[in-house]
Amino acid sequence: MSVTIAQYQNFVGGTWVDAAEGGTVEIINPATGETIAEVPQGTAADVDRAVEAAKAALPDWLETTPGERSEMLLKLADAIDANAEELAQLESQNVGKPLPLSRDEPPVSSDNLRFFAGAARTLEGRAAGEYMRGYTSMIRREPVGVVGQIAPWNYPMMMAVWKIAPALAAGNVVVMKPSEQTPLTTLRLAQLAGEIFPAGVLNVITGDGEPVGAGIVRHPDVRMVSLTGDVATGKEVARAAADTLKRVHLELGGKAPVVVFDDADPAAVAEGIKIAGYWNSGQDCTAASRVMAGPKVYDKLLDELIPAVESLQVGDPATSEDIEMGPVISKAQQDRVFGFLERASKAKVLTGGGSNGDRGFFVQPTVVVDVGQDDEIVQKEVFGPVVTVQRFADDDEALAWANDVDYGLSASVWTRDIGRALNAARKLQFGTVWINDHIPLVSEMPHGGYKQSGYGKDLSVYGLEDYTQIKHVMAKID
Repeated sequence: MSVTIAQYQNFVGGTWVDAAEGGTVEIINPATGETIAEVPQGTAADVDRAVEAAKAALPDWLETTPGERSEMLLKLADAIDANAEELAQLESQNVGKPLPLSRDEPPVSSDNLRFFAGAARTLEGRAAGEYMRGYTSMIRREPVGVVGQIAPWNYPMMMAVWKIAPALAAGNVVVMKPSEQTPLTTLRLAQLAGEIFPAGVLNVITGDGEPVGAGIVRHPDVRMVSLTGDVATGKEVARAAADTLKRVHLELGGKAPVVVFDDADPAAVAEGIKIAGYWNSGQDCTAASRVMAGPKVYDKLLDELIPAVESLQVGDPATSEDIEMGPVISKAQQDRVFGFLERASKAKVLTGGGSNGDRGFFVQPTVVVDVGQDDEIVQKEVFGPVVTVQRFADDDEALAWANDVDYGLSASVWTRDIGRALNAARKLQFGTVWINDHIPLVSEMPHGGYKQSGYGKDLSVYGLEDYTQIKHVMAKID
């Protein structure tokens, strides 16, 4: 069966343009391995062109009021709602997500836009006052200016919105680079935004991390860079940004512990892990990938977990809406996941561990036991449908193991004892801690990491503040 290959362009200065040097790159459906689109293969020249367009738009954009920016963000939210099914289909095809999962993302994205539309009008600061005799001091929160944003491939549209919404709400202009593997919904989002926002306020360019992503980071006129990606890329961005002392906002990897105390309900925990460990094929920085169970609940949990995981329907999302898990994003990612499993030679795979035939880039939902705390598969982010399960001896060991990784993005605690849960939440070194659930997020609460999971917050008013800079104005009054 032939596949129609869609042709896309970059969105720069309110105009659709080919790559400056004319190159294109193919976009693959990971469920089939087939080419579904061609997008521009950007270069440093595309970065320069987009930054110049953003700079040209900035003076007029700085004159807009929060209310005016709010109205535009609300219109973009309405546009997403009006095109939700198209966006979900496109996301499913480009990322390999089951359609029910993809359909969850447009309403989450539009909600995020509506939140920041409201938050733009309620920025707070310290009270103006006379802190020195004869002078009045006041605080202004002002935009940073041109913001470069680099989005990941696992949630391309939603992560783009998480970045675009607070940046524009705060009065910045944006140069966005979606992942070179999954740019299609972001380009469609740009098309919708282009009918609402002034030319140059939002620019979207496609291309590889080098030269496009790195070019954004190096550009002297980009005053802030926001990246969602892996830890190694985050370190490279921070190093490169140091040359121009630009602000850096990093949401990086995770290795989320799931701490299951003996009084937890094993059936409820198993259902939670079935969702949170394998959602989006485990390609989620908050995935429930590292389970630690108490000595009395460990066997009961495995008895519930293995059949729950084996019940997952895996396949090409285009074949049925009953599919619950699709492929990983690429052959390279598939090989990476299998590499972790092959190197965990002393571990025992209770279920999964293989592929799903030769078509597409599938990894079966996998549960691994008999792993040590220092094993690579416990310490490093696999970013695939692989969950390890360890047995701890007591609460202190559970929390010590949970914190004994380089990451600090999210964690969950499962217990019927609220005091035990709150004590664990206090001691866990993670930016988000769930109690008796794992993975839900809301626009009103911050999302961001401790340790090598990065710094800066997405979502919430904290996310909005990250896209502002503070100015002290002091007036002599006598």
